[in-house]
Amino acid sequence: MSEVIYKICLRSEWEAAEAAGVYRGSADDQRDGFIHLSRKEQVDGTLARHFVGKKDLVLVSVEADVLGDALKYEPSRGGELFPHLYGELPTSIVLGAVPIDELRSPAG
Repeated sequence: MSEVIYKICLRSEWEAAEAAGVYRGSADDQRDGFIHLSRKEQVDGTLARHFVGKKDLVLVSVEADVLGDALKYEPSRGGELFPHLYGELPTSIVLGAVPIDELRSPAG
């Protein structure tokens, strides 16, 4: 199995993607021309920088290798390489989508 990478999005966005069979990105993704993704060690920083105070978020996971040439690792925060998907994300290749609140619960 290849590296697993992650997309953070609103639950409503993900539910719409599941109904359509494809995730086309958030408004920010569409503005930037690619879907912003994070490596495992980048997820907390992405949450802290871009999702403070936002509720009802989902952490979507996918194997990087499955995305093929549409996936590029490009410099972002402080020159750190982040995965960017230049295209749509078919929901059929997603490993899972977990509510972030469940991941952060004190019992977990």
